[in-house]
Amino acid sequence: MSGKAEIQESKLDGLKWVVVVAIVAAGVVGNVMFKDESLLYRVVALLVLAIFAGAIALQTAKGKAFFSLLKDAKTEVRKVVWPTRQETTQTTLIVVAVVLLMSLLLWALDSLLGLLVSQVIG
Repeated sequence: MSGKAEIQESKLDGLKWVVVVAIVAAGVVGNVMFKDESLLYRVVALLVLAIFAGAIALQTAKGKAFFSLLKDAKTEVRKVVWPTRQETTQTTLIVVAVVLLMSLLLWALDSLLGLLVSQVIG
């Protein structure tokens, strides 16, 4: 969490969320009503409505907090020390070897137990 002050909710946040829900509902209804239109036109219309609804949602306190979270996450991703290609290859080979070894062990155990049960059952 960042040391920033909390974002204050506006009195109009509830109304903004109602507008966002109305825009999303209009997109769903419009997509169903215009099912005979080209898919390209419907997708473009839905993208425009989604951008418009997102812009309104970002004006709310929760939207601003979400945007702040995205910025903080981007900052944290920059701090990650990514493995080199050699480290990634070696780790992958170790994982594959362990998986193969465990699968052979489990196959052998399953075969042994199957043989024992068939001997007991007759």
